[in-house]
Amino acid sequence: MSFNFNPAWLYLLLASVMEVCWNYSLKYTKIADIKAINWSQFFAGSAGILALLPAICYVAFGVGNVIFFSKALNVIPASTAFAIWMGMALVGIKVVDTLVLKEAFQWAHVFYIGCILVGIIGLKRTA
Repeated sequence: MSFNFNPAWLYLLLASVMEVCWNYSLKYTKIADIKAINWSQFFAGSAGILALLPAICYVAFGVGNVIFFSKALNVIPASTAFAIWMGMALVGIKVVDTLVLKEAFQWAHVFYIGCILVGIIGLKRTA
């Protein structure tokens, strides 16, 4: 079995990572905190930038996601790319939820994540 490296698959992986990061930046963006920023004193302390940081990351990861996904679409068929991109993002979000945010571990989740991974591998092998 030979392995031919295609950068489109790397772009798809990067787009999925950006999607995971985008999801969590959205989770931690608090509009009320942004509205409460005292813009005249923004550079005087770190409170303003800390309130704004998740929103800045939201935009950056969203743009990165679109750029890498569009590069992958130049080579990979759209339906295959979308399925793999979303599947990898779902797996990434579940891993972060379980390992970082300490969501309850369930073997059923491992089974269903495994089903998603089998689908991703199948789509990759046939694309």
